[in-house]
Amino acid sequence: QVQLVESGGGSVQAGGSLRLSCAVSGVSNSHYCMAWFRQGPGKERQGIATIASTSSTTYADSVKDRFTISKDDAKNILYLQMNSLKPEDTAIYYCAADWSGYLVFGPGCRPTQPTTQFRSWGQGTQVTVSS
Repeated sequence: QVQLVESGGGSVQAGGSLRLSCAVSGVSNSHYCMAWFRQGPGKERQGIATIASTSSTTYADSVKDRFTISKDDAKNILYLQMNSLKPEDTAIYYCAADWSGYLVFGPGCRPTQPTTQFRSWGQGTQVTVSS
């Protein structure tokens, strides 16, 4: 059974940093697309960063140059380093994955892909940024 478990959320002042982790278990596939999504209060869930099994990364404009997605394949952990945080970054952050290879070999591993393309999800972790 595939499990994704996020950690590292919390409260921080504007301009601060946080690093989120997503521990992955129960899957072994060499072709995948992993992503970080977030859902702010009253907003739809939005993709913000993706990383493919090739290590290619893509970012939404809202987080580009501030956030960095990375992975440790040996430890099966996905990370999101968040710097220069803003109050508008306040949201529940989710990690997600497509293990089928469809996004990697098909339309692309990008944060603009719909949530329905990602079959595995974590439970979410709250990030609150105060001004």
